[in-house]
Amino acid sequence: MLRVRHLLSQKDPHLWSIEPEDPVIKAIQLMADKYIGALPVVQADELVGIVSERDYARKVILLGRSSADTPVWQIMSSPVTTVSPDEDVHRCMEIMTERRIRHLPVVERGQLIGIISIGDLVKAVIDEQQQTIDQLERYIAG
Repeated sequence: MLRVRHLLSQKDPHLWSIEPEDPVIKAIQLMADKYIGALPVVQADELVGIVSERDYARKVILLGRSSADTPVWQIMSSPVTTVSPDEDVHRCMEIMTERRIRHLPVVERGQLIGIISIGDLVKAVIDEQQQTIDQLERYIAG
């Protein structure tokens, strides 16, 4: 059974984040620069929310708000759904599907240690299934 901890070990260990008082434009610029779709919102080392491109589109663009004048806390999603690094990948997919979210922060002992996306999960499941197929083919052929 594949766990979140394994996924995190395959990812860049650097974790980008934003503070709640930062302007939305700073969050959008960071997401664009780093090719990521969401940022954890952290205040005093505590996860207080998550902001995504979807939040920006729905809560800034569609409402005609200013990216420079709107603080992140006004558009972030909170409270945040999180998982532990020992959570099963398939359970994470269920959580994301049920809650209609695309990113899950990973928290261990109250500390944010990473973030996984639906893309990370899909890739992991495909890789896991390919390994199973390869094993079955070797078994049948051998």
